[in-house]
Amino acid sequence: MQLIMNDERLTTIGQVKQFLAGSEALTFRGVSIEERYLWIESILVRFRYFRLSRDEKGVIRRYIEKVSGYSWAQVCRLIRRYKQQGGLRKVGCKRHRFPMKYTQKDVALLAKTDELHNYLSGPATKKIMEREWTVYGHMDFMTISQISIAHLYNLRRSFLYRNMNRRYTKTKPAVVKIAERAKPDPGGKPGYIRVDTVHQGDRDGEKGVYHINAVDEVTQWEILTSVERISEYHLEPVLEGMLANFPFVIRGFHSDNGSEFINKTVAKLLNKLLIRFTKCRPRHTNDNGLVESKNGSVLRKQLGYAHIPQAYATAINQYHRGFLNIYINFHRPCFFPVSVIDHRGKVKKTYPYEEVMTPYEKLKSLPEAESYLQAGVTLKELDDIAHEMSDNEFAERMMKAHSNLFHHISRHINRDA
Repeated sequence: MQLIMNDERLTTIGQVKQFLAGSEALTFRGVSIEERYLWIESILVRFRYFRLSRDEKGVIRRYIEKVSGYSWAQVCRLIRRYKQQGGLRKVGCKRHRFPMKYTQKDVALLAKTDELHNYLSGPATKKIMEREWTVYGHMDFMTISQISIAHLYNLRRSFLYRNMNRRYTKTKPAVVKIAERAKPDPGGKPGYIRVDTVHQGDRDGEKGVYHINAVDEVTQWEILTSVERISEYHLEPVLEGMLANFPFVIRGFHSDNGSEFINKTVAKLLNKLLIRFTKCRPRHTNDNGLVESKNGSVLRKQLGYAHIPQAYATAINQYHRGFLNIYINFHRPCFFPVSVIDHRGKVKKTYPYEEVMTPYEKLKSLPEAESYLQAGVTLKELDDIAHEMSDNEFAERMMKAHSNLFHHISRHINRDA
């Protein structure tokens, strides 16, 4: 690349001043550093720069700055270098570099060891390389075996290592910061419910109806409802209605880690109702044990395991509201545990006969039971529901409704088939 300049007619300081004051511009067509340095040298020689007065030197420096594109400070540095060295030459940057202890060969040994042993941890990999040298006498590993564990990870991140070993890792799931990992502590007060979902089976690739089971920890008050799908669209109105069907104020909502509950929609609903949202802890299988036991002893006994199409969720919900929820809360006795400390100091749970009662009876037995009720709900209204029929009378009525429900479902299934 050649430098073409038309400034030979500039031979006096006055002409340079006119150029700087005017709009005429000279430009480089060659822009390499070497060519710029040659031009600056020629200007300094042509105008005999070091014999000029101070003001005249300033004019030349401004001229070099405008034409070369260098800053004022850089022009001054170049002139000073020309004076000291007698010329301008491109100087390479000499940066301090630490000596390289681990060569390409050592990095290759590390990469090979990682690949053979499926990428173990740093200490395990270092131990293997030490054994290759000290136990098996492979001299190639003498240097790399002395590496620190921290620097071993540095080499794994280096460009040289990644060119030798291309390792692909699976995408790690993001941590869901919804709900609190904790076991709810009701302190003997109702309103802390455990929630779980139960699927009514598949058939020929078709999903069955889903059941939502919610049980209060203290009174074992239970509300069952059914939905076609456990998506947020179907689940939100069902959960809102379920929480309203409990006679007492809900203070806590505990579920497992399923996405049907651990999502922003449910969290927003519970936050609006000022309900504490908790979820099961790792390695604590009993966190949701109460509702899971009710899934078998109540829900499966009543609805079985056979496939029920999703279209019948509305009909099943009518059965829940009109019969099953009333039966299990007012007419079905439950066992309530009593903790006893034995002679060895171990806490054991016993189930005395005196503590066998219905969830409603348990609610009434609590001190100041009326203070836990929702607004508009009274114990007199609940008493009227409990004493409208005897346990056997209501159970007989429920069994008839149960038979009619499944007769209706089976008739439509057989007709569609």
